[in-house]
Amino acid sequence: MPKIVVEPPGPKARELLERDSRLLMQSFVRWYPLVAKRAYGVVIEDVDGNLFLDMNAGLAVMSVGHGHPRVVNAIKRQAEKLLHYSLTDFYYEEAVTYAEKLSKIVPIEGGKKFFFANSGAETIEASIKISRGRAEGRRPYVIAFIGAFHGRTTGAMALTASKPVQRKGFQPLISGVIHVPYPYPYRCPFNVDPDKCGDAVIGFLEEWIFRRMVDPNEVAAVFVEPIQGEGGYVVPPDDFFPKLRKLTRQHDILLVDDEVQAGMGRTGKWFAIEHWGVKPDIITMAKAVASGIPLGVVAGREEVMNLPAGSHASTFGGNPVALAAANEVIDIIREEKLLENAARVGESLIKRAMEWKEQYEIVGDVRGKGLMIGIELVRNRKTKEYASKELAKVINTCFKHGVAVIGAGFSTIRLSPPLVISEELAQKGMDVIESVLKEVNKEISGIKP
Repeated sequence: MPKIVVEPPGPKARELLERDSRLLMQSFVRWYPLVAKRAYGVVIEDVDGNLFLDMNAGLAVMSVGHGHPRVVNAIKRQAEKLLHYSLTDFYYEEAVTYAEKLSKIVPIEGGKKFFFANSGAETIEASIKISRGRAEGRRPYVIAFIGAFHGRTTGAMALTASKPVQRKGFQPLISGVIHVPYPYPYRCPFNVDPDKCGDAVIGFLEEWIFRRMVDPNEVAAVFVEPIQGEGGYVVPPDDFFPKLRKLTRQHDILLVDDEVQAGMGRTGKWFAIEHWGVKPDIITMAKAVASGIPLGVVAGREEVMNLPAGSHASTFGGNPVALAAANEVIDIIREEKLLENAARVGESLIKRAMEWKEQYEIVGDVRGKGLMIGIELVRNRKTKEYASKELAKVINTCFKHGVAVIGAGFSTIRLSPPLVISEELAQKGMDVIESVLKEVNKEISGIKP
């Protein structure tokens, strides 16, 4: 492992790619032509028999690994018992049982209530309505951050500000969304020292938004990713979230923590926001919660989760099969000590990537927590010019060598393997990535290896 028996994409893969292009709308982001047939643990097998090491966990979804037997058995048992009966209109125990278990780990103060959806974007849509509904129209504005990715549905897309292609041609979006810079230490938009970038963002909110643009009493919520995902796996300075929490409390603004990518153990804690000791008002989650079965969850303080009957619902949200899988995921993470594994293996990967920063000029920045790690590539250390073409070459060449890794932002390698990955396999993946990086580094004009 990894094992390449025919150069990908092989003949069976190429045949399926042709059918795909002929029948499916091509609005996706496909990094390379990996045609998966089956998967187990941290291994993906393609239709031609190649075995790939999964260093992206199906876009940070398969946190307990592909085909975990306990998850598969939970799905089978529930499918035989009850497939669906719409939580929107009726009741079933699985929803309450899962909410009870989840309430013990979400970092929210006081009583908690939950809303179940089918995806991360749906949890954001619900949270916009919950935030505005709480104020009954008196707080029409919400704040989001430049570089954020909250989804591609119309409401979520109004908060998203990661790449223009995600919004181009779809205006008008919902009104009342204000975007402010995110504290991106390596590329701080305020041109201050990295550790001062969080202060600069808070100052911008206070001085330029609340003093000059909108009264904070008209702002319903601030939506924020604890670590920006699509934006480049950006980790803010340590003092940013405590100060943002203080500011939102000062003005009775809800803090909505988007944990769709960072949550459920990815960073070595149940939720990434816990690294900063902050307790938000609302937490959104999806991706990893049900280990590959579509499920989104909004968790919030009891007093803010009070939309009137009929104002928001979802036919398939909280599907009993998805809830059975999600219930098992929590137990697996706890019993197999996957939080500890993510922290331990992640620390070793970050340490190795930091060594690359010393060895290869193309590596401009290394950041992350647990198994949510970004390695930003640049063409020039001084100008920090994005190495977008080089990123594409790195991830495509890794694919050819049996390592499935993808990018984030404009030129960042995104490492988000399943939390069950061993240090030995993780380092094998890093061996391949480093060998490719070394060659690409040599090709950049004026940069010595």
